[in-house]
Amino acid sequence: MHDLEIRGAGEILGESQSGEIQEVGFSLYTRMLDRAVRRLKAGKAADIDDGVDISTEVNLHVPALLPETYCSDVHERLSLYKRLADAETREELEAMQEELVDRFGLLPDPARALIQCHEVRLAARPLGVTRVDATHEAVQLQFVKNPPLDGGKVLDFIRKKGRAARLAGPDRLRVDVKLPAWQERAQAVKDILLQLAA
Repeated sequence: MHDLEIRGAGEILGESQSGEIQEVGFSLYTRMLDRAVRRLKAGKAADIDDGVDISTEVNLHVPALLPETYCSDVHERLSLYKRLADAETREELEAMQEELVDRFGLLPDPARALIQCHEVRLAARPLGVTRVDATHEAVQLQFVKNPPLDGGKVLDFIRKKGRAARLAGPDRLRVDVKLPAWQERAQAVKDILLQLAA
């Protein structure tokens, strides 16, 4: 990466480098390029707005990390965090979890919470959710400006939940639930996202 910063990435897209790689970063640039190639191979038109990943922040209000006592090497932890963040499917997350157990032993609670946060992220991203905030009193979902979600499904969901669910602004959905344990919060968020996607 340091070499890329000094010399640039060369002629990736033509006769001269456009300079866009330095603006968005090499990793994001390659993901954008990969997504555009996959869309074209699938026979879909390249969509500029679809080129950038929806970044979903998940907060279950519990420590979600790989503790130093579990994985002592800081570089290894950073590598594992990157691999978890790059996981695109539930199967990849399950494989990562198995690898962690094989290499370091049973997962402590913070590591289990980290895996659950990534599972929630994978479920939330296709619905256009940018932020999930699950406390012991409520779950709040924040969406992108024009989410790829049927508005009728959201209204049906709110009707079914009665007073427990409501819109908390033009881009937020709030569901009041009493969930003292983080495991219950993670499961409740996944259930809500599943109902919205159905």
